Amino acid sequence: MPDDLSPFALSLKVASISTFFVFIVSLLLARFMVRRNFFGKSFLEALILLPLVLPPTVIGFGLIYLFGINGPLGSLLDEWFGIRIVFTWVGAVIASFVVSVPLMYQSALAAFEKVDPRWENVARTMGISEWRIFRTITFPLAWPGIFAGLVLSFARGIGEFGATLMIAGYIPGQTETVPLAIYFAYEAGQMEKAAFWVLVISSLGLAGISWLNYWRKKNEVRLGRE
Repeated sequence: MPDDLSPFALSLKVASISTFFVFIVSLLLARFMVRRNFFGKSFLEALILLPLVLPPTVIGFGLIYLFGINGPLGSLLDEWFGIRIVFTWVGAVIASFVVSVPLMYQSALAAFEKVDPRWENVARTMGISEWRIFRTITFPLAWPGIFAGLVLSFARGIGEFGATLMIAGYIPGQTETVPLAIYFAYEAGQMEKAAFWVLVISSLGLAGISWLNYWRKKNEVRLGRE
């Protein structure tokens, strides 16, 4: 076991923060897109899903271009707030966010599409506000699919490597996540250390997926009884 377990703590921190923002943004996007038809909808959805098919190096390059010291967003953040994104753990959060949004969006969209709009329409005829309809009808009915997306997004955030390496770099104790620890331990010939982190991240992913499958089956049985 390595003496320094900070990569595990940082990975959990990065994945948790990114998943929180992924949840909010993807939920808003999916809710907006689910039953609206407008010019450019297909193109907008393609943009949302684009990180699924792009190589991590392309995503990393785009993030560096945007958030680099001379980038449009990076220069503004540095000039106005004194905040730098590149080579910080915040950069790792942004990278995890970008690659996880498509997974959460697809899950939320599919979940919202399964909600029978008649339930919402009945509530509207009773004068109930859209926010209350969403909070008491739409969201609870769509929750199983949304929750599955959350689990997958969290797992994707923990496993992100390529884009994270480009924007956050490898700084032990500061930007060293578990995937980065595995890669650089292997490069240094520290096979035992690399194997330990491989076992940790694999076990975490297996546990998450197994628990999700169990929760899904349990939920299906409960709904079947009802």
